[in-house]
Amino acid sequence: MSQRVFGEIGGVEANAQGKYESGERTPKADYLAAVAARGVDVLYVLTGTPTPTPVNNLSDAEEKVLGSYRVLDKEHQDAIRRLATTIAELSAPGSTV
Repeated sequence: MSQRVFGEIGGVEANAQGKYESGERTPKADYLAAVAARGVDVLYVLTGTPTPTPVNNLSDAEEKVLGSYRVLDKEHQDAIRRLATTIAELSAPGSTV
């Protein structure tokens, strides 16, 4: 989504949106409320950390992955965590890899 479109959702100009994204400005409550109403994770906007998914909201696929993970020995769990972390970092916005 472009800065212009995202800014429109939050009720600000594209240049203000750019300043939010670069950390030059902090978004106000009305902006956060507007983007939250469109499904944006406000915790992620403010901190860069996604809101954790409550365990009772896991999809069937997520439950299956978690169940499989829990039966692995520590060495294999460590390998899965490293793999998942690497993939998430490579998939993150702004990743250059």
